[in-house]
Amino acid sequence: MSAPTTSGPVPAPVVQAPAASQGPEAVPAPGSVRLDLAGRTALVTGAAGGIGRACALRLAAAGATVRAVDRAADGLVALVEAADGLPGAVDPQTLDLTDLDAAEQAAAGADILVNNAGLQLVRPIEEFPPDVFHTVLTVMLEAPFRLIRGALPHMYGQGWGRIVNISSVHGLRASAFKSAYVAAKHGLEGLSKTAALEGAPHGVTSNCVNPGYVRTPLVERQIADQAAAHGIPPERVLTEVLLKDSALKRLIEPEDVAEAVLYLCAPQASFITGASLTLDGGWTAH
Repeated sequence: MSAPTTSGPVPAPVVQAPAASQGPEAVPAPGSVRLDLAGRTALVTGAAGGIGRACALRLAAAGATVRAVDRAADGLVALVEAADGLPGAVDPQTLDLTDLDAAEQAAAGADILVNNAGLQLVRPIEEFPPDVFHTVLTVMLEAPFRLIRGALPHMYGQGWGRIVNISSVHGLRASAFKSAYVAAKHGLEGLSKTAALEGAPHGVTSNCVNPGYVRTPLVERQIADQAAAHGIPPERVLTEVLLKDSALKRLIEPEDVAEAVLYLCAPQASFITGASLTLDGGWTAH
């Protein structure tokens, strides 16, 4: 799932750890999507770790100038180091997305917008803190709305734009104990489709990418919470809870999600809009 970029009174938050410096993820693998984004500006939220980091590096590898937005300044420093030598560039921007006005302003002039930032808390509804529910909806639904709102004037003006919302299987299916996350992702799906309908006459596409469980610290740190919620040992969580409904019994790599994001920016995907691209290992085939 996505990388958190918020601050505030969130008990027991699941936080993406900053990734290490220069690594193989900075170089596209053989068979990767070929796309020249030189001259394009992309904004990626939650860029300091996990899916956001992979997307930022992949877009920079395609030549884009990437506004890397996150509240984790140290993670952004590591991201800039990892992007050294790539055709594009990474412009780190430390920002808490609960500052909605600042979020909207940050998106001005972006050609590509990747709404990725998120956070997770696993609790039964009757125990779910209302302030955390509010924060999750702010970061994962209201902030994307404000970012899209900020990006559209430029996109409309030039007759081209790409909005990619990192949703989740939880934008299409629900799971117990994730009321805020599921509600936010379902809302993001609707927002994305509305943006697709409004943006089509202006050359702007809007789509969701819907991964299952991705190999990120956010997912790995859910295991203890899920073990407690379900009353089972942590070692049984992956197969019996997280991957229970997946035909493929493995986690997705962040780089796989980044390739899907890049594809949606390619000319070959110009007729794809208002869609939800599932990378779920067969979860939604049930």
